[in-house]
Amino acid sequence: MGHYFENDESLTHENILQHFSLLGESFTLHSDRGVFSKDALDDGTRLLLETIAKTDLGDEILDLGCGIGTIGLLLAHFGEKRHLTLADVNRRALDLARTNASTLGVGDRVEIRESDVYANIPTSFDTIVTNPPIRAGKKVTYAMYAGAISHLNEGGRLILVIRKQQGASSCEAYLKTLFPSVEKVAQHKGFRILIAKK
Repeated sequence: MGHYFENDESLTHENILQHFSLLGESFTLHSDRGVFSKDALDDGTRLLLETIAKTDLGDEILDLGCGIGTIGLLLAHFGEKRHLTLADVNRRALDLARTNASTLGVGDRVEIRESDVYANIPTSFDTIVTNPPIRAGKKVTYAMYAGAISHLNEGGRLILVIRKQQGASSCEAYLKTLFPSVEKVAQHKGFRILIAKK
């Protein structure tokens, strides 16, 4: 079975539709085998979106490790002035993100890139948001956090969701070695939303 942070070309396809409600609206996204949370909107992503979707995130936003595009595309949907860059290593997920961008009608404000962490991300952003790929290991996730510094505009923020059982406390401690301000702004069902400000 393929991992969502890998490209497993041998994995067969399954046309999956995710139906969910968020912030008073209903959405349908295309999904498939071999992507993160393929069958449904996961609790961490839901909490993240409920916490930040309608807040001021600036105009230029990066969804790092975007998967099928749930976070970035809904941030584009809820903010008409926002330009979103979605990045992931999983080509199957990126193809789905393109389909979902079209379905949601936000394709004109969304750029989708194949990138191993920041390898193919040349610009900087007002906000970087991520539901980090914990199963890929700390080497990957901590590179996402550390690399955010050079990819954020002054005063920009890294916003992430992480579970208590998956190292939320050690993650918060590490972020405090990188950023002058780190705040826990929400928590639910063991998930925490952390905002680190440059």
